[in-house]
Amino acid sequence: MKLRALDITLVGMFVALMAIGANITTIAPFLRVGGVPITLQTFFAILAGLILGSRLGAIAMLVYMLVGMVGAPVFADFYGGLSIIIRPTFGFIVSYIFVAFIIGRVVERKKTVAAFIIAAVIGMAVNYLLGTNWMYFAYKIWAAAPSGFTYKMAWLWMVPPLPKDLILAIFAGMMAHRLEKTVLSKGQFKQLKRVS
Repeated sequence: MKLRALDITLVGMFVALMAIGANITTIAPFLRVGGVPITLQTFFAILAGLILGSRLGAIAMLVYMLVGMVGAPVFADFYGGLSIIIRPTFGFIVSYIFVAFIIGRVVERKKTVAAFIIAAVIGMAVNYLLGTNWMYFAYKIWAAAPSGFTYKMAWLWMVPPLPKDLILAIFAGMMAHRLEKTVLSKGQFKQLKRVS
C-alpha cells in the first residue's frame, strides 16, 4: 500500500486532531462522567472516515492508537503508554479504527447529505457499542469496578455525552458533505478520494 505525501499529511493532521479532542477535559475538567471523559475524539474519528475514506481514515485512527501506545501523551489526560490496554476506556480508542472504516465505506458508495449523516450516526453507534462493552467487561474482569457496578450502569454513564455526540455526528456529516461538494472534489483531493 503506497501512501503519497498528501496522504501522510492528512493522516498526521487527524492524529493531531484526535490528540486535541482527547484532552479537551484539561480545559473543562468537569466533562467527566463515571471515569469516562467527555471528549471530541468521536467527532474527529467520524470526520476521518467521512473526509479520508475507509482506508486512510482507518490508517489515521490506527496511527493515533499506536502513537499513544508507544508513549506519546495523545490519549485523554495526556496519557500515553502500553498500559492503556488495561484501562477500561481502551475499547473506545480501538473503536475509532472501525468507526472511520465503516463510515468511509458508506460514503464511498453514496455521496448524498443523507448518506453522510447516516454514516456518521452509524459510526457513533459503533463507537458506543464497542467502547461501552469493553468498559463493562474491563471493570468486571480486571479493573476495580465501582460498588454495585452493573451493565446498565455502564450504559447510564454514556447518557451525558450522548446528546453532544449525536449533535456533533450530524454536524460532521453535514460539514463533510459540504466539503465533499466544494474542496474535496477538486485537484489533489479528488485523486485522494479515488485511491482511498
